[in-house]
Amino acid sequence: MKQKVGLLFGGKSTEHQVSLQSAKSVYEAIDKDKYEVLLIGIDKEGNWNFYHNIDTCLVNINNPNKIALRKSDKRLAYFPGKKRYSFFEWPSAAPFEKIDVIFPLVHGGTGEDGSMQGLLQLANIPFVGPGVLSSAVCMDKDITKRLLRDAGLSVANSFTFTREMKNTIQFNKLKAKLGTPMFIKPADQGSSVGISQVETAEEFSQGVNQAFHYTNKIIVEETIAGRELECAVLGNDSPAASIPGEISKKQSFYSYEAKYINEDTQLMIPADLNDSTIQKIKKEAVKAFKALHCEGMARVDFFLTKEKRLIINEINTLPGFTLRSMYPKLWEASGLSTRELINTLIQLAMERQKNNETLKS
Repeated sequence: MKQKVGLLFGGKSTEHQVSLQSAKSVYEAIDKDKYEVLLIGIDKEGNWNFYHNIDTCLVNINNPNKIALRKSDKRLAYFPGKKRYSFFEWPSAAPFEKIDVIFPLVHGGTGEDGSMQGLLQLANIPFVGPGVLSSAVCMDKDITKRLLRDAGLSVANSFTFTREMKNTIQFNKLKAKLGTPMFIKPADQGSSVGISQVETAEEFSQGVNQAFHYTNKIIVEETIAGRELECAVLGNDSPAASIPGEISKKQSFYSYEAKYINEDTQLMIPADLNDSTIQKIKKEAVKAFKALHCEGMARVDFFLTKEKRLIINEINTLPGFTLRSMYPKLWEASGLSTRELINTLIQLAMERQKNNETLKS
């Protein structure tokens, strides 16, 4: 009998369209001889909608700028305490099909910050990727930096400010400590959303205002001059790292548009590195993965400076699965096809659930 895999995608975040692209790619790559795929699309209002196939689910399916979730009259509601029959059709209240495992593809806030993972944990449904703690930690760049430093890993220098501290932020003091240009980032957003690279006081003020538009906590960070490298990690207790890849871009930083829309950005896989550097990147990627208690998958992003220093930029616990996404491409170049990768991730989710069910509560 086929296992029923629920692809959960969309969501209310600014990365809604990226999530739709990821869902399309996973749906097309998954082994349908082994899995029955159930499509659950979350619209921008937060409604959970059920679809029978990808063609009835998405409009403008091949246009990253215009891809959208089609309206559906089949919605889902969640009832706690019903084991794996926690989801019901709304408004009929008819029990929804039993789901064996969920593959979350909801990027950004509420999707990869632990919120979705907490809901699925309450529903007692196995799910792909890291759990509540690591998802929440890795979504917060400030907390991530603190834990990575504690683990002996290098990160860029930065300062953290909450909304109530906004009027105390002084450009000249930060310029003296971090230099220019410097980055202003929302602490808890993904895919470069709300990020500015600034040099002047005017740009700085605009960047701070923009970042606070997305969050209640920002970081101001030094600019690291170096190559941008990425490494994919896969596993639970014994994670393994892929070969690293490199981002080559015309823009000053790897923006949202550069990641998912513009064709100017080049992904060089494998990166042109000597063997000792490759091994160091893989070792530090796994070390970061473990330090942040990740499970299933994560992508670890590095800077490599001219002095050969490796500095971790960020950890992405729910990396994209679009046609342009590095995570599946890195594993494909490492000898694991996207179909095999998806199968491994599903099995890792089931393995974790089985282990968790042996624990006393």
